[in-house]
Amino acid sequence: MDTNTEPRTGSGHPTPTPAPPAPRALATEAVHAGRDDLAGLGLHAAPIDLSTTYPSYDTRGEAARIDAFAADGALDDGPPVYARLANPTVARFETALARLEGTQSAVAFASGMAALTAVLLVRGAAGLRHVVAVRPLYGCSDHLLTAGLLGSEVTWVDPAGIADAIRPDTGLVLVESPANPTLAELDLRAVAKSCGTVPLLADNTFATPVLQRPVESGARLVLHSATKYLGGHGDVLGGVIACDEEFARQLRQVRFATGGVLHPLAGYLLLRGLSTLPVRVRAASANAAELARRLAADPRVRRVHYPRLGGAMVAFDVRGDPHAVTAGVRLITPAVSLGSVDTLIQHPASISHRVVDAADRRSSGVSDSLLRLSAGLEDVEDLWQDLDSALGSPRPSGTGTGADAGASADVPRVSAARPAPAAGRTAVAS
Repeated sequence: MDTNTEPRTGSGHPTPTPAPPAPRALATEAVHAGRDDLAGLGLHAAPIDLSTTYPSYDTRGEAARIDAFAADGALDDGPPVYARLANPTVARFETALARLEGTQSAVAFASGMAALTAVLLVRGAAGLRHVVAVRPLYGCSDHLLTAGLLGSEVTWVDPAGIADAIRPDTGLVLVESPANPTLAELDLRAVAKSCGTVPLLADNTFATPVLQRPVESGARLVLHSATKYLGGHGDVLGGVIACDEEFARQLRQVRFATGGVLHPLAGYLLLRGLSTLPVRVRAASANAAELARRLAADPRVRRVHYPRLGGAMVAFDVRGDPHAVTAGVRLITPAVSLGSVDTLIQHPASISHRVVDAADRRSSGVSDSLLRLSAGLEDVEDLWQDLDSALGSPRPSGTGTGADAGASADVPRVSAARPAPAAGRTAVAS
């Protein structure tokens, strides 16, 4: 019996099915996008296509198709050729993520950094190597730009300085909102307006399309470290850019040339992760909001950062030794990354943002006392008990404990205006 029922298309995308008669809610799209054709194939779960190559008896036809791809990045509906070009399982994830973000297309990569690298290579190939960026960014994104590893030149600005920093050779404006790790938020609509015709890339890893869709505010490109919330279980590495089809074609060409492809098994796990994304994000966000409220009322904590948008991330500056807190947790896992079903905590200045110059870290709000917590799905009382113990020395008498201590406290918010290097500060590398 032939069990290989996955449609074979050159793009790797499942055979198109009629569009839904009416817009579907995000929770419905999360479950069904990328899987709409399964019932017609007699399947319930999406298949995994692990082929690295595919039979081809018409070599002249294949040559013509490859020439067409080399010209404009378009893939036709013929059979797949090679896994570095496209994969049907990965394409299901791409289709689903594009639907959730409200874009025409999405292109998946082996990691979030591979995805960002592809964007920079696309713009650099057009002679547009200058990037305008707002700190803080994820530490490795910051390092990739500052070190000029791809021949890029970056100008770091605060949000108000974006328009003035744009030059004729500016190819990209890069922001995160909420930002890693301070959770600072930007007015994406205002930022997009400042960009003019320069593409805005918004890293939406922390918010996910459950909380915001940057293209609705004017971003052309949306970046996800799919390793985080999209996968959601700490067991898959991946990255993805959601964008219009024109940019997607250029990204596919770079992916083919550089080999930064997403493995089919990872594509399957990410597609499966999307089905529970809204439920996970909302449940983890409820935990994060409650922990932020309690931390804000705790005298052992100097400041709490929790975005107006909400979400499952909390950052807080402690009055004591932050390293003692990460060493003292027992239920919470002291580890990098985020977005898993279990709660993680880490010290950005030591790990995720260690590659950023210390002065630049501090000027963008990443202090040496800052801890970043990714709330999971555990019971919030168990999480608080673990944090309470790890924070150490008891509170002064009369300050209350647990929920009582935070009952009337407002969680300090992070404003959109935050410290950043002055406009025009540039790092150049060949």
